[in-house]
Amino acid sequence: MSPAPTSSPTRLSMTQVLLCGAAIVTLSMGIRHGFGLWLQPVTTERGWTRETFAFALAVQNIAWGLAGPFAGMLADRFGAFRVLVSGSLLYALGLVLMGLSTTGLAFTGSAGLLIGMAQSGTTYAVIYGVIGRHVAPEKRSWAMGVAAAAGSFGQFLMVPVENGLIGGVGWQNALFILGAAALAIIPLSFGLREPRAVPAAGGAPQQSMGAAIKEALGSRSFQLLTAGYFVCGFQVVFIGVHLPSYLKDRGLEPQVATTALALIGLFNVFGTYAAGTLGQRLAKRHILSAIYALRAVAITAFITLPLSPMSVYVFASVMGVLWLSTVPPTNAVVAQIFGVRFLSMLGGFVFLSHQVGSFLGVWLGGKLFDATGSYDVVWWIAVALGVVAALINQPVREQPIARPTPATASAA
Repeated sequence: MSPAPTSSPTRLSMTQVLLCGAAIVTLSMGIRHGFGLWLQPVTTERGWTRETFAFALAVQNIAWGLAGPFAGMLADRFGAFRVLVSGSLLYALGLVLMGLSTTGLAFTGSAGLLIGMAQSGTTYAVIYGVIGRHVAPEKRSWAMGVAAAAGSFGQFLMVPVENGLIGGVGWQNALFILGAAALAIIPLSFGLREPRAVPAAGGAPQQSMGAAIKEALGSRSFQLLTAGYFVCGFQVVFIGVHLPSYLKDRGLEPQVATTALALIGLFNVFGTYAAGTLGQRLAKRHILSAIYALRAVAITAFITLPLSPMSVYVFASVMGVLWLSTVPPTNAVVAQIFGVRFLSMLGGFVFLSHQVGSFLGVWLGGKLFDATGSYDVVWWIAVALGVVAALINQPVREQPIARPTPATASAA
């Protein structure tokens, strides 16, 4: 097997990767973060329960997670461009069909399955694979923080836009407009079109995809990171989808929820950027543990102290700092341990756990609300899981994994 080329022409410029990658994540994640705004208008007009809507978004999250490793495999093997274009087309189709669905099953297929698959090909795992392959290791955590901050800025930017569209043109037409917007990912993806020959990680021994999967799944640190990411998914998707309805049930105006979601996005711009920057200087496992512990404290304070618009805004701001700030250090640790050759794929496997947590968070929110008339049980589950995640990230070892010789690796 000939060695992988290492000449500079095979690399995309860091500026190009960050600009195009950040714009794609801004759009893809920005659309996704506003889905909770559709819960009440959709269920009211269609006559569905909250569980019906929540189940569709739960399927979206699990479909995103299940498709993630495969999208990552394709991106690692053929480049991110094809995956991004396919994801953009699926996203547009899913949004249009979401607006046209008149049954719970059709809504689950569009809002759930199609959009979930689309997100697997247009968000972090694919973008981080390109960053890992084209950004120097000493800047990698910072660059991942920039991309994650872009996703947060998308939430800050898009949630008010989506709320305005719902109020101005109706919830169905709002989805059609967003479907057209999702197609903007296609021209942006040309900036991430990688040369055929991508440099291997530091001359490391060549490794098969199957060997990389076996190596990662057998790593204790990978298992712990994966378990922690489950908690991240549970917390953020439960809050993102159900917070607007929770606040309305407690007598607050809808604008409070819109402002809260926008504040989460705004403050997470700073939180994710800070997490990526700190990841260049501090042990990433300590950063992750601190994030999960602080989430548990913030949620506890929010549900036990008197509720008011100001308390909502303070909670949203604090949670915003912690919202997606787990993403840069988690993916940077994966790259640090296993290298970047299969980073999109391995990031997809970690993210699968995140999405299993997301599935349970959004679905249990609707299920237990319908059963008890309250979100209280799910809030306390989120607190307990935050404590667990803070503890299990501490034993993660961030050193590069010791691999067999090239001859042994090839034989495997």
